[in-house]
Amino acid sequence: MRIPIGVWVESAVEWLKDNMSGLFTFIKIGLGQVIDFFEMIFTLLPFVVMLIIIVLLALRTAGIKAAIFALLGLLLVYFTDLWTPSMETLAMITTATLIALVIGIPLGILMAKSNHANKIIRPILDFMQTMPSFVYLIPAVYFFGLGTVPGTIATIIFAMPPIVKLTDLGIRQVPKEVVEAASAFGATPFQKLAKVQLPLAMPTMLAGLNQTIMLSLSMVVISAMISAGGLGEEVYRGIGQMDIGAGFEGGLAVVIIAMVLDKITQSLGKENKGISLISCIKKLIIRIKQKNRVKQHV
Repeated sequence: MRIPIGVWVESAVEWLKDNMSGLFTFIKIGLGQVIDFFEMIFTLLPFVVMLIIIVLLALRTAGIKAAIFALLGLLLVYFTDLWTPSMETLAMITTATLIALVIGIPLGILMAKSNHANKIIRPILDFMQTMPSFVYLIPAVYFFGLGTVPGTIATIIFAMPPIVKLTDLGIRQVPKEVVEAASAFGATPFQKLAKVQLPLAMPTMLAGLNQTIMLSLSMVVISAMISAGGLGEEVYRGIGQMDIGAGFEGGLAVVIIAMVLDKITQSLGKENKGISLISCIKKLIIRIKQKNRVKQHV
């Protein structure tokens, strides 16, 4: 006896499309505008300006070697006429990463605060991570058609689990003694979260951000199969036309963008490792004392 899981899933998808078409249209329009906004910024800014911004960011976060690599790598991308597709890809990555953070960080906090939520959400995240990336393209196209929007939605789903899991892990790794010390000084639950737990969890959360960006980049390239554009389209065109040179140039540009983003985000995590337990507690004590003084004056 064969269990018709595929039939059940197809029926559920049909029901969603028939009854929630308005919501999908709203998401498509709103997300499309966000992608267009970032794409407009990245493509309208002159190449020299974008180059300076990225190189200075790499210099500030990762040092002189990363800055030199970013300079030479982006110059190579520009002189292979792949700058515009690269900026289109960067716009999709930026949109997908921001939305993944907006959804993923609160979910990670919820998982850290509630074991019941953890037991429910974690298997869903494991399912999202192990599902082949190509599978996400099918419902994305079915609900949103072809283009950058379904590609970005598939990217969000595929790339979100790391930031959720590592936010949960980072908060759980904060020493209980530190949280108890904050409670002893009269900190509210929100103050303990915002002033102690999140700052101390930041290095782990930034590692999740790094993984989310890398997964976003890989999925954006795959999304070229549904006309998402960007560098993925260059690679996909090279495969379709058996043009080894064009495919290699597109792939090389993807590697350069990935390495630049990886160096910057990894260095952000290293910088935040300098946050000490004592400094967090001191800041919290000062804030609570100031708040109490204001109450006394009132």
